[in-house]
Amino acid sequence: MMPHVIVKLYPGRSEQQKTRLAEEIVKDVVAIAKCEEKSVSVAFEEIKPEDWAEKVYRPDILNKPEKLYKKPGYSLDSAFKL
Repeated sequence: MMPHVIVKLYPGRSEQQKTRLAEEIVKDVVAIAKCEEKSVSVAFEEIKPEDWAEKVYRPDILNKPEKLYKKPGYSLDSAFKL
């Protein structure tokens, strides 16, 4: 098992915050998926708020509900120009 986790988020987090988040994600993946730490990788993709609907919401959330294990607490509204 070679888990690779991609975190998509708005820009603005510090390198320290991203490093800490990656460390915590790795700990949980190792504990829950029962794999070695050396097998886990974590990447961050910063997405500008004005691009969120097109680059994240539509392709990853709206169009792939069967792959979503945790739905967002927000819904499609006028803020998203789909």
